[in-house]
Amino acid sequence: MKKMLFIFLCSIQIAYAQTPNIWTKEKAKEWYAHQPFLTGADFLPSTAINQLEMWQADTFDTTTINRELTWAESLGFNTLRVFLHNLVWQQDAKGLKKRINIFLTIAERHHIKPMFVFFDDCWNPEPAMGKQPDPQIGVHNSGWMRSPGKTMHNDSTQWGVLETYVKDILNSFKNDKRILMWDLYNEPANSDYGLSSFPLLKKIFQWAWTVRPSQPLTVGVWFEDFPAINAYQLSHSDVISFHNYGDTNSLKSTIDSLEKRGRPIICTEYMARKQNSLFITHLPIFKAHKVAAINWGFVSGKSNTIFPWGSKLGSPEPAIWFHDIFRKDGTPYDSKETDFIKKINHQN
Repeated sequence: MKKMLFIFLCSIQIAYAQTPNIWTKEKAKEWYAHQPFLTGADFLPSTAINQLEMWQADTFDTTTINRELTWAESLGFNTLRVFLHNLVWQQDAKGLKKRINIFLTIAERHHIKPMFVFFDDCWNPEPAMGKQPDPQIGVHNSGWMRSPGKTMHNDSTQWGVLETYVKDILNSFKNDKRILMWDLYNEPANSDYGLSSFPLLKKIFQWAWTVRPSQPLTVGVWFEDFPAINAYQLSHSDVISFHNYGDTNSLKSTIDSLEKRGRPIICTEYMARKQNSLFITHLPIFKAHKVAAINWGFVSGKSNTIFPWGSKLGSPEPAIWFHDIFRKDGTPYDSKETDFIKKINHQN
C-alpha cells in the first residue's frame, strides 16, 4: 500500500512539473498595457560575428555596445532582441551572468529593455568556443552559430546541461525589471531539423515553467510548413510573437490572424528591403495594431547582414541593403528611414 501511494504521489509530482504554467490572457494584456509602443532591433555588436564572440570574456566589447545602444536610443528604440549561447555558459556560467548584468546596466542607461533568446536552429551547425571565424566577405551571416549545436540538439542524453543552463539564467534574472521578456527558441525546425526540434521545444517550455519568471515567455511562429509546432508555440506562449519578412499585405494578414488569439503580439523579426518589408510601410501598421516591432539588423558589421540571404563570397556592397540601419561610424544607411523611425517613435 505504501509503495502504491508513493508511486501515486510521484506521478502527481511529475504531472505537476509538466503542467503548463502559462499566463492568462488577462495577465498578458495587463502586462502589455503598461508597455510603451515597443520598437527595436535584433542586436549584435558590429564587432561580433556571432553570439559567442559577443558574450565570451575576451571579446565582450562594452565600448561598442554602449556606442551602438546610444544610436538605438537616438531612434527612440526601447527594446533589443539579443541572443545568448549555451556554450558560453557551459565554460563560465558565473562570467556569462556577470556580462549579462553589465549589458543590462548599459541598456538601462539608454532606456532599453532587452529580450533574451536561448535556443536557435539557424545557420552553422557546430559552434565551438575560442576564436571565432573571420567573416566571409559578401556572405550573409557567415559566422552565426546554432544553439545548441547539431550534435547536442540531436542527442537528448545531453539535454541535462541545457536544462541547467536555462534554469540558471532564468533563476538569476527572473525578477529583473530591466528585462522585457524571454524568447525561448528562435525558429525551431529551421536548418532542415523539421519535427526533430519539437521535443526540445517542449522541454524548454517545461524548464521555464518550473522557474516561472516574472517576465513573459514566448516562441515566435515563422514558417507555415510545421503546423503542429506552430500550434504548440501559439498555445503555450504568454504573449504571441512572430517573424514576417513579407510586404504589407502579408504583414496585415498575419496580424489579423494572430489578433484572434486575444493576446499581445510582438513581431521579433521583420525588415528586408529587397522583399518590400520596410520601416516606412510597416511601422505604421504595427503602431495602428498595437503590435511591437523588432527588425533584424542594426549596425553593419561582421554579420554581413547588409547582404541578402544566399549572397555569394566576394559580393560587393549592395546598392540596397538587405538589413541594418547604420554604418559602423554611426552614419545612417538612409537618413530618410532614420528620420521616419524617430518621428513615429516619438508620436503619441
